[in-house]
Amino acid sequence: MEAVDVVVRPMKEFAKDSLRLVKRCHKPDRKEYTKVALRTAAGFVVMGFIGFFVKLIFIPINNIIVGSG
Repeated sequence: MEAVDVVVRPMKEFAKDSLRLVKRCHKPDRKEYTKVALRTAAGFVVMGFIGFFVKLIFIPINNIIVGSG
C-alpha cells in the first residue's frame, strides 16, 4: 500500500498546484497583449539587425582569411 501512496501523493500534489496556477492566471486584455506583441516584434527586429551586421562584417573577413588566390 505504501508503494501506491508513494506514486499517488506526488500526482495529487501536482494536480493541486496545477489547479491553483490555472485559477491565478488570467487572459491578457487588449492593452497588455499589444504591449507584449510590440516588445516581441522589437526583439525580433533587433536580433535580425544584429545577425545582419555580424554577417556583413564576417563575410569579408572570411574571404580575406580563406582567400581565393
